[in-house]
Amino acid sequence: MNDFQDDIVKALEVLKKGGIILYPTDTIWGIGCDATNFDAVKRVYELKQREDSKSMLVLLENPNMILSYIDEMPEVAWDLIDFAEKPTTIIYDKAKNLPSNLVAADGSIGIRITKEVFTQQLIQRFRKPIVSTSANISGQPSPGNFGEISEEIKSKVDYVVGYRQNETSNPAPSSIIKLGCSGLIKIIRE
Repeated sequence: MNDFQDDIVKALEVLKKGGIILYPTDTIWGIGCDATNFDAVKRVYELKQREDSKSMLVLLENPNMILSYIDEMPEVAWDLIDFAEKPTTIIYDKAKNLPSNLVAADGSIGIRITKEVFTQQLIQRFRKPIVSTSANISGQPSPGNFGEISEEIKSKVDYVVGYRQNETSNPAPSSIIKLGCSGLIKIIRE
């Protein structure tokens, strides 16, 4: 088994036990857990020293999975997902099947479809969404690459993925668009 597959297997074991992983995403390095596990989500908030009123986003690998986690998908969302040239997080109304501490106070949830190979395979094999939040203590700058992640974060997760640790590029965070069921479209971050 190669290092890539070994990382997938180890990360899966941790996620299934309600643990927290530090992993590369389609944007910056993220702290992640089982997005359907209340206690795991709570641990991520505690690690980041972040109020749970500031919701986190989830990653999925297939747009067809979105309807398992929201009541209604605006038609324009399909086009946004298909034609986005860079990673795009869409905030949808009326989240469902996710723990209350992950969903925003207004009932919304941010979901991004990952096109990055590691996270795609991990989510495909896990068969559930994974939380993705920047690998930093709340209020501190988001690390651009693995080398910029604090030892405090690295030491408090249950598994650190080895894949892509040597990359030194500083990818941009995703675009964020809020879509309301009423047809409202609001760009939060380009």
